[in-house]
Amino acid sequence: MPHFPWRASGPKLINARGLIDRSQKSGLRRPVRPDLYHGLLTLSWRAFFAVVAIFYLGFNLIFASLYWVTGGGIANADPGSFLDVFFFSVHTFSTVGYGSMYPETLTAHWIAALEIFTGILSVAILTGLMFARFAKPTARVLFSAVAVICPFEGVETLMFRAANRRANRILEAQVRVSLVRDHVTQEGHSIRRFYDLKLLRSQTPVFGLSWLIMHPIDPESPLYGKSAEEWSADNYELWISLTGLDETFSQTIHSRYAYAGEDLHWRRRFADIFAQTAEGRWSIDLDKFHQTLPLET
Repeated sequence: MPHFPWRASGPKLINARGLIDRSQKSGLRRPVRPDLYHGLLTLSWRAFFAVVAIFYLGFNLIFASLYWVTGGGIANADPGSFLDVFFFSVHTFSTVGYGSMYPETLTAHWIAALEIFTGILSVAILTGLMFARFAKPTARVLFSAVAVICPFEGVETLMFRAANRRANRILEAQVRVSLVRDHVTQEGHSIRRFYDLKLLRSQTPVFGLSWLIMHPIDPESPLYGKSAEEWSADNYELWISLTGLDETFSQTIHSRYAYAGEDLHWRRRFADIFAQTAEGRWSIDLDKFHQTLPLET
């Protein structure tokens, strides 16, 4: 059997939540320089606030040390008290200036001037980062935990569901589904091959509630005649990419998801989630969103 180095030895390139695995890259002549701005934007909120807190603490510790080693120079500060000069640094960094402590020597004035200058720059940068993180449009698309294969209009069809978890709508939404599988070429090269799957409906003008995405498994489909065992043997994956225009931000948003072989349910169908309220409005029951039922015989 051919050797596939990416198989089952670690996390998949796209995990079940649609997140790209940050794989290590080797063989580069020059190491890639880290992009600090991009890294701070892509951090989780918890990690971002941790980085800001560490920077804030480290910044004030550095300048407090400078005030402390000068042997004074801060009026009304206890001699030799590191805590006093630390809090003076906090006041100077934030330009609060309560007035109880102030620099009284030339050296202390120069250190305070340097701290105020770097503090203003730091606050401006952190403000821009916070605004960029809050203003970045994100999608809140819910994908069904599993995909199913069942008949639809007499044709075996691959199906999965997507729903917009926000109360607004996604305009001109488009979805693309790719099949990824192990493949051996005639020359014996082991590669990971992509197949674009044709969908019954790949776009919708308004995506507000739920969308049942279907791929007919006809003779033209790369899935035609495949069994569950072949899915496992060839390490099949389905990669989903959904894009659209958020009507609130008027900006393009995107969402990803992935299904592995074990996420595919054969000969089952999705439970009905649509209902009509007493006022005649349509609603969906997300409690049944991931639920599947056996086919009726």
